[in-house]
Formats: sequence, structure tokens, C-alpha cells
Amino acid sequence: MPKVLLVIGDAAEVLDTFYAYFRIQEEGIEVDLAAPEVRRYHLVQHERPDGWDLTQETPGYHLESNVAFRDVNPDDYLGLFITGGRAPEYLRYDDDLMRITRSFFAATKPVASLCHGIEILAAAGVLKGRTATTVPKCQYDVEFSGGSYVNQPVVRSGNLVTARTWSDNAPFLHEFVAMLNEAGSKDSAA
Repeated sequence: MPKVLLVIGDAAEVLDTFYAYFRIQEEGIEVDLAAPEVRRYHLVQHERPDGWDLTQETPGYHLESNVAFRDVNPDDYLGLFITGGRAPEYLRYDDDLMRITRSFFAATKPVASLCHGIEILAAAGVLKGRTATTVPKCQYDVEFSGGSYVNQPVVRSGNLVTARTWSDNAPFLHEFVAMLNEAGSKDSAA
């Protein structure tokens, strides 16, 4: 059975994470939840209340990872999904996650990133020459990394698909699932 690696950590956004987790499985693709350690992680909910300039963060559900970054062999996976929330702020400093991320790009396997997930891609140095979208407050992460930022729901640039926030989940996952199916067809033909 093909597998996708879904990156999580404390303060990963609930809707970013759970929508992808279940949607990918609906395609008959197994999802491994990768994190710094195998343990229970605390997800958060992000909303922008009326009159606020910033996102309000409240506690969400919990999710148990089943593989630590250090134990991931990227060759075992069809694609990589990087969720949003505040987790990428600290996950981008994990050397094993950087190794994993670069490996998916070197192999041109499907990679999906939304919201603050772009911070992991920027830290991995894989955005140069690409067009991407993200939450507008992460625009500079794309541009300072040599990419071009656009403010639209979904952008596909080679093997990378990006989205702004959980509000773009339906078209975003539609595109990522199509990429996974394309990659799976190539693998079965080989």
C-alpha cells in the first residue's frame, strides 16, 4: 500500500492536519504521522475574530505520531504533506526533517505545504525558482528563499503544491491527491 508522510508537532493546526489525514486515506493511501518523537501532540485551532489583526489560537484535538523524523526513510513514501499552524516555527530546526524534505524534492515526489508549513520549505532551501502561496504573513519566507509569492488558494509548481490556510483545503487536497495518483501510476508502471 502506498504511504504519505504527514509532518506534525505541537501547535500544528487542527483543520490543516485532520482534513489531509483523512482525505489521503480515502484514496487508499496509508498516512504515517511524523514528528520529532513518537508521542502525543497537542494541535491548535486558529481563527481570526472580528476586529483582530492576528490569528487567535485555542487548544484543539490531540494526535499521536507513529514515526520519529530520525527513523524516516523517504524512499518508503509516495509523498510528503507539511501541515500548518505554529509547529513549523520550531520543526524547521530539525536536521532530520530538513534531510527528509530535501530528499522528496531531489526525487521529485509530490510535496504539499500550507500556511506556515512554508517555513520548513524555506529552511530546507527548496523554494528557489518556484511559485508558491501561503498565509500572507509568510510571504517573505517564499521571497527571501528565492521563490515567487502569489496570493491565491492553490499553486502547483513542479512537484510542489501550496495553499494559504485551511479554508483552501478542498481545492488543495484535490490537487495533492491528483499528484499522488500521478506518482502512483508512474511507480506501478516502472
